[in-house]
Amino acid sequence: MTQAQFGDLAGVTKKTQMLYESDQRSPKADYLAALSGGGVDVHYVLTGNRTVTEPNGAPEASRVADGAHVVASSQPGSGLAEVKLYDVEGAAGAGRSLEEERIEGMLYFPEAQLAALGIQPGQVAGIKVRGDSMEGTLADGDWVLVDLANRDIRQEGVFLLTVSGERRIKRLQRLAGGALYLISDNEHYQPEMITPQQMGEVEILGRCEIRIGRVS
Repeated sequence: MTQAQFGDLAGVTKKTQMLYESDQRSPKADYLAALSGGGVDVHYVLTGNRTVTEPNGAPEASRVADGAHVVASSQPGSGLAEVKLYDVEGAAGAGRSLEEERIEGMLYFPEAQLAALGIQPGQVAGIKVRGDSMEGTLADGDWVLVDLANRDIRQEGVFLLTVSGERRIKRLQRLAGGALYLISDNEHYQPEMITPQQMGEVEILGRCEIRIGRVS
């Protein structure tokens, strides 16, 4: 985030944010409270130590791209967006939408935090991870928050997609000529190439943005 974006998250100007970062001014409690609501680990900011436990017994959550801490709550509250958790194990074939799948639970994320990540609260879904092909990034039994509004594979990353009707989570890489590389982060799995002729069997469902630990 830029200093202006980070300042907006806490309700201060870019100049004030610069003063805080250069130790020319000390932030007040309302600034830190606003940052906490936006997903910042304020305990780490103040002490240099990571928060060990999550609020309300919620599981650990972090960004898929860089592992940065994300606030998640198991309880609804003011300023929190509801995210449905879908268990799509044994999902049906092509044409079946997530809305038709069983909802296993709910988690709640600060709306300001999702907005800062470019995620629209109404366009996200929690998907259960099955198997070990993405081990190292996503473990079997984890959940992952999928931005259903972001299907642009020009920005390489981890995506939820269907191949011949089967839902899969893979790291995608575009190749010259229109081919697509499906990469498993577990080195024991070989990459899979989707040729341009096979692309009609592929549907990108969304980009995987936030890893969520096991939900009890």
